[in-house]
Amino acid sequence: MSNTQPAAVASERTPLKARKVSFAWEKTPLHWVPGDPFTTHTINVLHLLLPAGERWFIHVYRQILPYIHDDRLREDVIGFIGQEAVHSQAHDDVLPHLRELGLDPTPYTAQVDWFFEKLLGDRTLPPGRASQWWLMERVATIAAIEHYTAFLGDWILNADALDRRGADPTMLDLLRWHGAEEVEHRSVAFDVFMHVDGGYRRRVRTWAAAFSALVFLWQRGTRFFMENDPTLLDGKASFKAFHASGKRGTLPSTGAILRSVPSYLSRSYHPSQEGSTAQAVEYLTRSPAALAAETETTKGA
Repeated sequence: MSNTQPAAVASERTPLKARKVSFAWEKTPLHWVPGDPFTTHTINVLHLLLPAGERWFIHVYRQILPYIHDDRLREDVIGFIGQEAVHSQAHDDVLPHLRELGLDPTPYTAQVDWFFEKLLGDRTLPPGRASQWWLMERVATIAAIEHYTAFLGDWILNADALDRRGADPTMLDLLRWHGAEEVEHRSVAFDVFMHVDGGYRRRVRTWAAAFSALVFLWQRGTRFFMENDPTLLDGKASFKAFHASGKRGTLPSTGAILRSVPSYLSRSYHPSQEGSTAQAVEYLTRSPAALAAETETTKGA
């Protein structure tokens, strides 16, 4: 069932391509934001959530492709899948380095794998309305999650405070390359949801579930890192520390996160109305990892 689409900003659409980046982590310290383990580990939660989460996105989108009857949207979905596959691998590649530094994330990643593969995975349902309902629920959930990945992508592209704090350039490039691609494809998940279903009640319901799950998983992940960091005697995570980091600009501000809620729930919302494709593409023209990937692609052509 297709629904009337909120107004998209046409100039914000760009063709999507996967950039096969790679990163060398040997010189990246455990606390890659110097003197700030809390900010480091709060952002490090991305490496725990994204590999499993983005594999799940791909799995669901391969199931939804037969429901997409718009050629341009189908092209966007294929580009989205390609980008998400590289994102998943790039963050997964950070985990062995964390183990080498004495911080083994396996106990937490096992929980994340269960969340995406079991709780949100395929279910044995009778064909017809029940199985289609579960597919549409997951498509709507991805749209809600992508609202926040785009929010984070826009934030990291503008997080100059991390540069001023001397954050590790390789980690910043990973985050900004990924963030730029999230901004590039920020409309795809929402457009897919609107194309195949678009129900407002489903949108609100799945947003509430997705937002609650993200907050829960993120605070658990931050606590896990802080409590298991071998260099900290009494590592703790708290909302107070998060709020303070947001005020310093090294994490998203509490106010910005709260303002993102009515934005997504507005009936006139479209992701293209937020963030800047031009800024994202500009970063990708100078990202060391993206430039290296482009060079390798050119050599192989």
